[in-house]
Amino acid sequence: MTGPGRLDAARAALAGIDEVETFGRVVAVRGLLVEVAGPVAAMRLGGRLDVVVDEAAGTAVPCEIIGFSGPHALAMPFGSLQGVRRGCPARVRGEGAGAIRPSRAWLGRVIDALGRPIDGKGPLPPGPLPYGLRADPPPAHARRRVGPPLDLGVRCLNTFLTMCAGQRMGIFAGSGVGKSVLLSMLARYTAADVAVIGLVGERGREVQEFLQDDLGEEGLARSVVVVATSDEPALMRRNAAYVTFALAEHFRDQGAQVLCMVDSITRFAMAQRDIGLAAGEPPTAKGYTPTVFSELPRLLERAGPGTGDGAITGLFTVLVEGDDHNEPVADAVRGILDGHIVMERAIAERGRYPAINVLRSVSRTMPRSCDPDYLEVVRRARRVLSTYADMEELIRLGAYRPGSSPEVDEAIGLMPDLEAFLGQGKEEATSIREGYERLAAIVGGP
Repeated sequence: MTGPGRLDAARAALAGIDEVETFGRVVAVRGLLVEVAGPVAAMRLGGRLDVVVDEAAGTAVPCEIIGFSGPHALAMPFGSLQGVRRGCPARVRGEGAGAIRPSRAWLGRVIDALGRPIDGKGPLPPGPLPYGLRADPPPAHARRRVGPPLDLGVRCLNTFLTMCAGQRMGIFAGSGVGKSVLLSMLARYTAADVAVIGLVGERGREVQEFLQDDLGEEGLARSVVVVATSDEPALMRRNAAYVTFALAEHFRDQGAQVLCMVDSITRFAMAQRDIGLAAGEPPTAKGYTPTVFSELPRLLERAGPGTGDGAITGLFTVLVEGDDHNEPVADAVRGILDGHIVMERAIAERGRYPAINVLRSVSRTMPRSCDPDYLEVVRRARRVLSTYADMEELIRLGAYRPGSSPEVDEAIGLMPDLEAFLGQGKEEATSIREGYERLAAIVGGP
């Protein structure tokens, strides 16, 4: 590094050091909460504390202030509270605590919910500008409109649910129907410049499988992956989503087309629920606290077109409990996003992946985002799928008599080819144009 570069790095490091050290003392630990007495006026909601466990060893537990009760601040830890005792110093960190300094050199890296590398590849080179984790969405009046269609490499989505650059879609599914594999295909084959992937509350066993088998070296090379596993504290799981969006905003501000994916928004909501309940919020539907439903739009609205050339295209999985697509989080997210992709267990059980139910899925930019030359082809294919779905039970039971309806007979004849079209291996990529042409060859068209 050159001389001026070293000076800039030194200035950035010095800027993060507080001139005066302010600290309180731990007076109680109640479940997930740490109560801190001291200069409460110097503490703020969302601010950071370091609870010193061993002064000599320099070990401390980072915490976030989530509320106040009388003369005490209420904090939750980002790590284990093991070893914390009454009277431990709780150092108040400065205004910039918690911000990250991403750069393009972060591509290909795996980090945790505090922006620290966890892939064993060494430290992360800091960028010139700090990005706060709770940035406001761009103002609605200053945002650009969504851009042209974005090639996702998955023909089912490219043809029936065409996405535009800057659009936000939810992937609604129960557990074990192939959400993670679909996300890896999107990260690997998308035409976006950068992919930012947040694994929120992921199973620890599956992280390496996702990175090595599903995402692969090709997908990882243009991605940044943020990981907070299910065993980590609620603050870490929630923070992983904030870090994911902050990274996406950095690349968007550089003028890049960013594909931002979070798996899953439901686990973010569950983490926020745990935090809200610990802070004393009243539970509402299914135990979710009011802040869950205020934080969801603040988070999801950060995706979308920016005020410049860059845009964040968002794909967010929603884990529907018991395959109930009307549970509170799914219902709230569906109302915020620009469309929804429904994955069904019954389709996965018969071996067709990705297990997307086209008829129950909606892209709110359709039909404008569809190629006008193939719009009638897509509509015709949807009609065939709808006709078959209406008569499927009778057909499978053998109660339908061939020749009774020309439309049903046509649907029965075309369904094997349409099923093959809707299925796609994770090593296979199909462009938008190829998808249209293949669909036209099945149902007829230009």
